[in-house]
Amino acid sequence: MEKLETERLILDKWRKKDARELFAYASSPNVGPLAGWKPHKSVKDSKMRIKKLFIPNGTWKITLREGMDCRPGVAIGSIGFEPDPKRPEIKARELGYSLAEEYWGMGLMTEAGRAVIDYGFTVMELDVISIETAPDNTRSQRVIEKLGFKYEGTLRDSYLTIDDEVRDTCVYSILRSEWNG
Repeated sequence: MEKLETERLILDKWRKKDARELFAYASSPNVGPLAGWKPHKSVKDSKMRIKKLFIPNGTWKITLREGMDCRPGVAIGSIGFEPDPKRPEIKARELGYSLAEEYWGMGLMTEAGRAVIDYGFTVMELDVISIETAPDNTRSQRVIEKLGFKYEGTLRDSYLTIDDEVRDTCVYSILRSEWNG
């Protein structure tokens, strides 16, 4: 996993010592539930997510560059790939991300997404990248569409939420041949 840099962002690997930074935004009730995970209740929850999900999957920590914020270098989000369970036989990964609420609407996730997708197609040599979201997560759907993903359809009653409710999932993908970088 390489460090990636964009105009406003630095994407680098998570370390266990970053748990307090993750907790600072992952404890918000407006961040996790839209992505299907519970708000973190403690720094210990955040440390476990870093240890069991972010580090093994090579998830990037999103930070602002110097001059972009009063706290450059502090985690404001995450973005990375997981195995795509619907496409296990081909070079495919599923993209996932989260962003601190105070940075929504600034185009930062679209900027991070472009860098990671480019990495996926050029360095990892993926053939397809997919992403899923809840039908009511319109903010994420706008990011997904700006990144060039194509809507594949809605899987009905396909996802068990943190509240043990079954919900639909909107599925999108982008092929390497469609990526313009």
